[in-house]
Order: sequence, then C-alpha cells, then structure tokens
Amino acid sequence: MSMSGSSGSGPESVAKPDPLLATGSLYADTAGPGPVTSSPTQDIETGTLIVGAGITGVSAGLWLAGSGHDVTIVDAETVGWGASGRNGGQVNPGLKMLPSQVEHHFGPERGRRLSVAAWNAPDLVFALIEKHKIACDAARGGTIRAATAASQLPALERLTDECRARGGEAEWLNRSQMTARTGTGRYCGGMIDRRGGQLNPLLYVRGLASAAAKRGARIYSGTRITALAREGGIWVATTNGGRTIRAKTVVLGTNGYTDSLCPGLSTSIVPVYSAIIATEPLPERLRNAVLTSREVLYELGEITVYYRVDGAGRLLIGGRSASRPLSGEAAFPTLRHLAHRLWPGLAGTTWTHGWNGQLAMTSDHYPHWHEPAPGIIACLGYNGRGVAMATLLGHDIARRAEGAPAEELLLPATAIRPISLHRFWKTGVAARVALGQWRDRRAMDAG
Repeated sequence: MSMSGSSGSGPESVAKPDPLLATGSLYADTAGPGPVTSSPTQDIETGTLIVGAGITGVSAGLWLAGSGHDVTIVDAETVGWGASGRNGGQVNPGLKMLPSQVEHHFGPERGRRLSVAAWNAPDLVFALIEKHKIACDAARGGTIRAATAASQLPALERLTDECRARGGEAEWLNRSQMTARTGTGRYCGGMIDRRGGQLNPLLYVRGLASAAAKRGARIYSGTRITALAREGGIWVATTNGGRTIRAKTVVLGTNGYTDSLCPGLSTSIVPVYSAIIATEPLPERLRNAVLTSREVLYELGEITVYYRVDGAGRLLIGGRSASRPLSGEAAFPTLRHLAHRLWPGLAGTTWTHGWNGQLAMTSDHYPHWHEPAPGIIACLGYNGRGVAMATLLGHDIARRAEGAPAEELLLPATAIRPISLHRFWKTGVAARVALGQWRDRRAMDAG
C-alpha cells in the first residue's frame, strides 16, 4: 500500500525505514510493508497541519481531505506507530461513565448527544472500513464487559438497563452463559453489547491514512515538530529536518506520546503502559471454546484485563505493564500466567509475540479537547477506548478546524489543566496498579 501526493518518492522526500518493526508487535510482524511515507525536503504551506498519524490524526485528516481541504499530516515516527497501531484491537462502545452520568455531567441535551455518539461510535468505525474497503480483519461479534466479582454486578446490571433504554442491543449474561462464551469459570456475570467488535488496529489506521492520501492529504513520517510560532495569523511549525510548515490551523493528535510542543499538554494526561501477548493459532479444542463468535472481552476489575481471538485463531490478551518499552512474550510473565490460569488447556501452546505501548489517561476519565491559542486544536485522553472514540473525535475536531462552532462539538473545549506532581507519574502508576491488583484479589475472594 502506498500513499499518494507529495509524501511519496520524489524531489521533496527522503524514504525512512518503518520503526514499527522494532516494537515486537504481532501486527507489525504480520501486516506486511507499511505505507510509503517520507520526511519533507522543502518548506510546505498547507491549510491544516495535523501532528500525529494515529487514529485521531488520520481520522481528522480523512474528514478534511474528503471535504476538499488542504491537509498535511506528520508523525515523528510513522503511521500508527503509537497506541493506535499497537492496541488490543477492541472496538468498544461507550465511555467509562454510565450514560446517565454523562448526561448529568454535560447536561441533558449535550450529555445525551455525547452519550449516544459514544455508545454508537463503533458504527462509524465499521462504516469507514466498509466505505474505504480497509482489509483489517474486522469482525463485529460484540463487546463483553465481564464481572470478576459479585460487587461489580449491580453497576453492570444498571449499565445493561441504561443501554437497553437508549436503544442499544445489550444482553445480560449469567455465570453459566459467561462460562460457555469464554471457556473459563472466572466470571460471575457480564453484559454483551453487540455494537462492539474487533480489528487489526495497525491495518485499520493504515487504511484510514491511505484513504486520506487518496483524497489529497500529504503524509510525512520521521517528522517531529520541534517548534510552533505565530506569524501574522499563520502558524509556522519547524521540523527536526529544519523545514517549515506554514498552516492556518494546527491539530495535535499525539495522545499518550504527547511531548512538550504545546505547554502543559503532556502533563494534563498520565501515560499508562499497556501490554499484549499473542499465541500461535489456538488448537481446535480451545478455538471451539473461547469467544467463538469473535466477541471481545474486558474485565471490570480495578486493573483491566482484555482479550480476543483474531481471525487466524490467535489469542491476544492484554493488561497493564511496567512503565517502560518492552517486547517479547517473556517480558510479560503476569499476562502469560493469567492466561494459563484461565485456560489450562493452553499448556503446550506457543506464545509468539509480546509488546507494549502508552495510552493516555485523564483525571476525569473523559477525552479532552483544547484550544490553547487561536488556530490550535488538541484532542487526547481516550482512557483505553481509543479505536472507536479517536475515530469519532477525530471527525469532530475536523469539523472545528473547518469552522464549526465549538458548542456544536460533542465535548466542550476545556482549559489545559496540568496534573499535580505529574513528574512522579511512573511511581504513581506503579502504586495504583499494585493497589488495584490487591483490591481485585480481595473482591474476587469475597465473591
């Protein structure tokens, strides 16, 4: 797959190797060559500069390019290098909060609009896959929210009722039904929302990028923006290669890999590492027992565990990891041990891949978008729900870049609020994970 426009080969580009191959992910290892992108070798003028070629950035770029706008997308690495191309591949509906809580927090009109859009966000993902013919191993088997302790059941029952009341296809699953679907007796109940599903996230974000490029967006890799300055109503971005990109509007879509380019933005979120390990295709006895309709599942404990089985029959299971880049399945023994406790029949199955990456958590568990200066838009903080929500909000902030009034967007713009004592985030995350694991063990013992 190659990119059209000036991001390909030619006098203003220099080809770069794909750094995704160094992450150790199954996706990078099996997806084949990535898009042909490059770094600019001359100065550029554009209507909108998008920093970050993850789902947020390429979703926004696709919307803008499809509307006839002049768009340039840059990434310090390559398309999908961050969490967008390394995540668990779950297309989950909704936000962390209950729909009623969202409506309370944002008011009956805006809250209802946000809640409906968030819980139906997978519709947009799968519509884009179909429209642009993105081959990304997509399947819409539903999302299961799994209760690991009896104390979680009342809230999950309420969520099921609220989803049904708002038109969602949600179904309660009792203990025996959960065991039948998952092949393990770990769960005391659950809810399946059939709007959810799964995909290969790297192929998905690459497909969105390719669609944007076909509509005229220029995409550059290996291109870090090192400075932004305002000159006469135009933003001038300086690249690590010494080139400048002049743009009326700049969109920042860097999420868990946000740096110091925009003051305070990187300290307004906590970057949390999540890891995934993957098996070879499962033996038939397990493949016929675990999520056979290609559902995805995440647990409702303090420390989220999530898993799915892909189209090739591989089990992918993920959860929190140490706060540093790691690769290889041996680097994540906790996940491997958990998987073998859930499914003892995995004995003898080979684990082939292991990798991790940073996602962005916010203090209120909602995504945030900001306008810290005229012509600057930042959107980040998907709290582990980035495939659907980044696609949705990428489109939403693209409308803002086109000139839509801020009050028409799903979320209100907020001031950037740095988190207190942010420099200690690694220590804080480690302590929070340890506490959460202890609470989960207590809750499961009590249940």
